[in-house]
Amino acid sequence: MAQILTYPERVSRHNIEKLRKCVSNGIYTYPGARYVRRNGDEFYLGGSNRKAYADKLQYGDIVERHLEDGDVLLFNRQPSLHRMSVMCHRAKVMPWRTLRFNESVCNPYNADFDGDEMNIHVPQTEEARAEAVLLMGVEKNLCTPKNGEILVASTQDFLTSSFLITRNDTFYDRASFSLICSYMGDGFDSIDFPTPAVIKPIELWTGKQLFSVLVRPNANVRVYLNLTVKEKSYSKTDEDGRAIEAMCPNDGFVYFRNSELIAGQLGKGTLGNGNKGGFFSVLLRDYKAHAAAACMNRVAKLSARWIGNHGFSIGISDVQPSDSLCKEKEEIIKEGYKKCDEQIKLYNEGQLQLKPGSDAAQSLESEITCALNNIREQTGKLCMQKLHWRNSPLIMSQCGSKRSAINISQMVACVGQQISWWLSCT
Repeated sequence: MAQILTYPERVSRHNIEKLRKCVSNGIYTYPGARYVRRNGDEFYLGGSNRKAYADKLQYGDIVERHLEDGDVLLFNRQPSLHRMSVMCHRAKVMPWRTLRFNESVCNPYNADFDGDEMNIHVPQTEEARAEAVLLMGVEKNLCTPKNGEILVASTQDFLTSSFLITRNDTFYDRASFSLICSYMGDGFDSIDFPTPAVIKPIELWTGKQLFSVLVRPNANVRVYLNLTVKEKSYSKTDEDGRAIEAMCPNDGFVYFRNSELIAGQLGKGTLGNGNKGGFFSVLLRDYKAHAAAACMNRVAKLSARWIGNHGFSIGISDVQPSDSLCKEKEEIIKEGYKKCDEQIKLYNEGQLQLKPGSDAAQSLESEITCALNNIREQTGKLCMQKLHWRNSPLIMSQCGSKRSAINISQMVACVGQQISWWLSCT
């Protein structure tokens, strides 16, 4: 693809040696060129006289060279339903024939990696490149113009990684903490090491401190993030149902103070899109787009590399219910069926209370549908309580990266009531 798409670059004293090499390589060798233009004439570089054209290259000539790293591109996924369906990116030439990009920009394109087709357009003038960067760049389009919500944000694997990294029981020694810190900046950024959370018997750092470093890697970064978010797992009661005045037993209350993560497991509520009080929204509001985009890049690099080394997958054992879960599920189903039988009995005796605007049959169907849907909801809550905390579908549901409690219930416990065109089956 990089050999087919070209950019017309004008020869100057700064790039003449590079362009001579491109002309010498010709069409079929990367990095090469396809044409040389001089005084209105165009010379094709598919023949054997490429060396002569390279030697005669002069200032002011235009070389149609192959795409190279850093070139400005317009990226588009159809259907182009809104402004952010076309955005500007920088090229990174890589092997194979698939288009790859940072997963944080999946939401604007509505891309999901299941065979999507996308288009690349190369601006052909310096003016067009400047307009693309300044008007269509990702950094300039982090928010949707519809309602001002952040749209470019972490998704799926990035959310799962962040959720697991910031668990309360995640600790790293100095070597591991240093290695993971190097993930977020490719090893080139200066990082100020925080004070270890545990001193004895050995120094240990927490996963939460990794995100404190991510937001403010060193003293030269003048970002002081203050943020409170209630995640999906937030609860005001403990396991016994008693009210709790402060914090959250599930670590679902996220609290940043001066760029330091004090409490909370990060998930979709904090790092995802659609939340005006979220991590990236607050950075964009208080410290502008560059700070938000820089943190997005660091989150993407850290999460992708961490989960690649840590590993995360789903197996048949993750959706295999335990004996105790099966027994409690059967009790819930029996209780639901019992309620349905009671409603049917009332219907047959003519004592069923009618719903407003409905006859007896419609009221019966509404009651039965409600009872059977309640079975699915109860089994979903049961799965969330009974499954092991390392269960992969449970982790994805808790952090908001994929699926919900009902999806877990349908995989592990029971599919539940299914309604299609007014015909129901169980």
